[in-house]
Amino acid sequence: MNMPASYQAAITAIALVDVNNFYVSCERVFNPKLRGRPVVVLSNNDGCIISRSAEAKALDIAMGAPWFKVRKYAEQEGVIAYSSNYALYADMSNRVMSVLRQFSPSQEVYSIDESFLDLSAFSIRDLTAYAQQLRQTVLQATGLPVCVGIASSKTLAKLANHCAKQQAALNGVCHFNTLLPAALDDTLRNIDVSHVWGIGRNLNKQLHAAGIHSAYDLKMSDAATMRKAFNVVMEKTIRELNGTACLSLEQVRGPQQQILSTRSFGQAVRDLQSLEEAVTLYTTRAGEKLRKRQLYAGSIYVYIRTSPFREAHRQYDNHLRLPLHTPTNDTLKLVQAALTALRQIYRPGYDYMKAGVSLGELVTVEAQQQDLFHTDVSHEKAGRLMHALDTINHKMGRATLKLASEGVQRQQPWRMKQAHKSPAYTTCWDALLAVD
Repeated sequence: MNMPASYQAAITAIALVDVNNFYVSCERVFNPKLRGRPVVVLSNNDGCIISRSAEAKALDIAMGAPWFKVRKYAEQEGVIAYSSNYALYADMSNRVMSVLRQFSPSQEVYSIDESFLDLSAFSIRDLTAYAQQLRQTVLQATGLPVCVGIASSKTLAKLANHCAKQQAALNGVCHFNTLLPAALDDTLRNIDVSHVWGIGRNLNKQLHAAGIHSAYDLKMSDAATMRKAFNVVMEKTIRELNGTACLSLEQVRGPQQQILSTRSFGQAVRDLQSLEEAVTLYTTRAGEKLRKRQLYAGSIYVYIRTSPFREAHRQYDNHLRLPLHTPTNDTLKLVQAALTALRQIYRPGYDYMKAGVSLGELVTVEAQQQDLFHTDVSHEKAGRLMHALDTINHKMGRATLKLASEGVQRQQPWRMKQAHKSPAYTTCWDALLAVD
């Protein structure tokens, strides 16, 4: 039974919009032959399965399964595997988020394929129909299918979205605010507590041990008692399950705390030069992100490690954080500091499988503190150089211009394996689809 329209209009309406099987769906947009076929997308170095089509899920291919373990079975069943194409996925995500902004001025981009929208101001309308219009608009504009969950809090909206995905009869939209309290409780009884936002594997085990098995069980728990047993986040989760919005939309986020750039190597490397090439690349990527966000880094953290899964091999991992003389987003200065840190922690004789760079103590230009020896001329010159570098690489393709310490060889053993990568359909002129 539905609630009266006057009651619906009086409560908060938060929508969670989520792209279905995002990475796989992006691949299908540009290759329609994949529709209806089992498809998976693999993680870095084609390691584990990180996205599955509904057809692949039906074959009991598990999320996170190592590809080398399931490859034979998957190929027998006609599963098509793709390497991660992060540039494509990021571009498609931006397009989806841009379309969603047309449906509400209050938006929180939660992840690459999820966004919260505050629809409270539109509650005089039929929000289920409005959500269906949203789905159709996104599909028409991007080719990507989405599901929409609507409720009075973000936590309930997440669960509503879960129902929208699981129940085909809902046609991709689940609106909890239209349910009477008893009907909503019945729905929550059929949802395992592990599906509640923020309930991870370990916490799920603890809740099951305490006799809390469903989302309804958690909803009926005493919030104050659960706060003492767990933390304040648990208390907020329970209150949100009871319809009280405790988590507001983060429409404007403050500066990031760090920018991370890291990859596992395609194969083990031992020599310092290969590590320097990899660290230069990762620092360059981090610097690009830094300038795009108009931020400056006050420190740089570099780490290297062997593979913990190769137990028969000698193990080594180390890291070093270096403060920067003044906050900067100049790639030349960042790479110089990163290589200084790398040379201090490098030890010969080990098979290194991963390296990473993290930029910390990020500040905006207004908060950038200069030292006594800073000159406007040198700062402006570095800024113009970085602007020219970014502009050329944006127009001509990434790494058209790069630092020599990144290496000039076409084949570098540390490069990430992407044996099944699709073309850069939306970010490279040469990869644009041609229509005969």
